Amino acid sequence: MARRPQITVVGSFAVGMTIRAQRFPVRGETLIGSDFDMGPGGKGSNQAVGAARLGASSSLVALIGEDALGQIGLDLYAQEQVDASQVRRVAEKPTGVGLITLNAEGENHIVIDLGANLLLGPAHVDAAEELIRRSDVTAVVLEIPLPAATRSLELARRHGKIALLNPAPAQRLDTRVLQYVDVLTPNESELRILLGLAPDDGTDTVELAHRLQAHGVRTLVVTRGGRGALIVDADGQATQVPGFTVEVVDSTGAGDAFNSALAVALAEGLTIHRAVRFACAAGALACTRLGVIPSLPSRAAVDELLQHKE
Repeated sequence: MARRPQITVVGSFAVGMTIRAQRFPVRGETLIGSDFDMGPGGKGSNQAVGAARLGASSSLVALIGEDALGQIGLDLYAQEQVDASQVRRVAEKPTGVGLITLNAEGENHIVIDLGANLLLGPAHVDAAEELIRRSDVTAVVLEIPLPAATRSLELARRHGKIALLNPAPAQRLDTRVLQYVDVLTPNESELRILLGLAPDDGTDTVELAHRLQAHGVRTLVVTRGGRGALIVDADGQATQVPGFTVEVVDSTGAGDAFNSALAVALAEGLTIHRAVRFACAAGALACTRLGVIPSLPSRAAVDELLQHKE
């Protein structure tokens, strides 16, 4: 039997509270919504679950509060077979929460309180160094303090493993962080924010990718929603990977599905182009169901979509 790919995700847990409305409210307006749902979220947690569903041995490094919302995460990891040995409970802050509004087109507005995630530091990452050493890919998000994210990437590089950074929510980063990144996965607005530009800056995307590579990033995968993703490889060559046409119900979990699938595919040794195609399929499938965790696809579903389209 082939060895299962090993993924360690260093990131966040939060409980998401989602409500649907026909449109987004304007200032001071109250709308009647529907389809309220409360469940586990946080980009790190979502990606750890996504990797497990795709067949990886998945571990999460994160902090939760000593409250009922934190238990939701622990119950999830037991159910989804995610290793939670490095998920720690803290008394100083509550478990993170996210408030999500969906409009009729499946677009979203999200406000988050990171809570306990804000306490994750390099010492917590150091305690998980053995996990990182054993992993094929360490995936990191920015819903945690930057020193913890940087330390995670640094340890992955030290042990010769793939360091994948999903820079969300985006902030300006410099060489101190970017020098450790093997694969960077911003969307088009995040790509610009990483360089201190306005999110709608008109500079060519490939040119901006090359600027980040000058800071040490090896490969960029710029996600473009339904249009797929743009790869700018370690040689600076740009290739567009097309997306999949699906009926969009809720796009909230698409980025996490994409990143978890990319981590798994890279851990399995796929080329960057095949890995991104696999990730695009997972991201598309995640748009077809309401809610984040329910939408993270199984390996069988992703393989079926790829076989149908190729």
